[in-house]
Amino acid sequence: MSTPESTSYNAVLMGREEINAQLQIMRVQPDAPLFDFKPGQFAVLGLLGREARVPEADDEEPPAGPDKLIKRAYSIASSSVEKHYVEFYVTLITSGQLTPRLFAVPYGGRLFLGPKASGMFTLDRVAPGKALILIATGTGLAPYMSMLRTMLVSDTSRRFVILHGARYSWDLGYRGELESLARIRPNLTYIPSITRPDEDPHFRGHTGRIQALLEKGIVDLLGGVPLDPAQADVFLCGNPDMIWTVKEILAPRGFTSDHGRQAGTIHVEEYW
Repeated sequence: MSTPESTSYNAVLMGREEINAQLQIMRVQPDAPLFDFKPGQFAVLGLLGREARVPEADDEEPPAGPDKLIKRAYSIASSSVEKHYVEFYVTLITSGQLTPRLFAVPYGGRLFLGPKASGMFTLDRVAPGKALILIATGTGLAPYMSMLRTMLVSDTSRRFVILHGARYSWDLGYRGELESLARIRPNLTYIPSITRPDEDPHFRGHTGRIQALLEKGIVDLLGGVPLDPAQADVFLCGNPDMIWTVKEILAPRGFTSDHGRQAGTIHVEEYW
């Protein structure tokens, strides 16, 4: 007789990197051959309500049913040419249903991975060779990691500028990898910034909200990419307040958002 777990779970947690207590990089390997996907798309992870939760999780009211498969979508961070696993960049939401369970899954533990990837937050609407300004807060960085890991290998002429905002330097996941990529790939500029420098005095990078850095012309100054819709498209992923503010900054410069089938020069993925 099959159990709910045996009929629902189809993948294994094959790798985990703890950025800090509330941020993790997770690598999930499916039992079946991995689906194809485009950089920027998302996939679904799931666990049954019976699974253990991390101790710091808030009380569930009401508790999830033990046989309920709790599912959420997460942007894929791994390269689209990687065929053995998919990687996710996940933040712990102590009041959430799924992440307190995801963070409690042991190495080698079983979980559900959706059968396909979805989403329109891809480079399909951007002209080949056009510069990309990739702006993220928190785990909104994930889809850009997939784009860079996939494209930087062969695309040596397109300019990539990535701005990543977080509260503290220890919240800047993938920082080491991005700094290394920026050193060896002259067409990539990585600009991290933190918003609480008084509590992180050893950080020597930029401080303040990334939308403020954008207004100061940091993309043009450091990345050599003007805020001009004829020369660059802008991708926004993360905090809705950041997205709204950046769109307000870009609109007077002639940038327009995607609208239905009509492609703009601003592409958005909100995380909550």
